[in-house]
Parts: sequence; C-alpha cells; structure tokens
Amino acid sequence: MNKLLKLEEFGQFLLSIVLFSQLNFSLWVFPACLLLPDFSMVGYLINSKTGAWLYNIFHHKLLGIFFYSLGLWLQNETIMLIGIILFGHSAMDRIFGYGLKYNDDFKHTHLGRIGKE
Repeated sequence: MNKLLKLEEFGQFLLSIVLFSQLNFSLWVFPACLLLPDFSMVGYLINSKTGAWLYNIFHHKLLGIFFYSLGLWLQNETIMLIGIILFGHSAMDRIFGYGLKYNDDFKHTHLGRIGKE
C-alpha cells in the first residue's frame, strides 16, 4: 500500500510539472521555488502547535488547488504558479514521507513518524 500511495503522489508531482510547463516562466523557476513552502516551518520557532498549524496550511493540497483555480479565473499566471508550487511541493514531500503534522512533534505526521525511532 505504501508504494501505491507514493506512486499516486509521484503522479501528482508530475502533474505539477506538466501544469508549470503550460505557463510562460523560465524552466529554472520551478526548481527555484519548489522548496519555498518549507519556510512555513518557521512557526516551530514559536512552539510545535503554531509550527504544525502553519506548516499544515502551506502543505495542504487544497490551498494549491485554490490558488491555481483563482489564477485561472483571474488569468494571472503568477497566482497559478503559486498554486502549482504549493501542490507540487506537497506531493513531493509525501513521496519522501513528510506528511501533515500533529501538534505534539514535528516528526509526528499523518503518514507516521519521520526518521528512526
């Protein structure tokens, strides 16, 4: 089952690449922006509850879908790019086992614990 879920996430990551290729941005923009959602981890400097909340907002795929759809509606490629990056980054994270966070610990995710026990 784990391999099947990772394959699904890989397909979603590929979708983000395909959607990006339809925009009028240089190719370097996608990899340059791909890790930007991880800046949301700054919330962990306050406490784990704030960190988890902020992290989960920026790693929820629905937010990416919302921004992409808003960009389509407004015909604004920058907003579409934001949605694609959020969606693609979330899929990439889940391929590597980084899921949405629980309030108690950064390593406690909806996909299980990160790292060695």
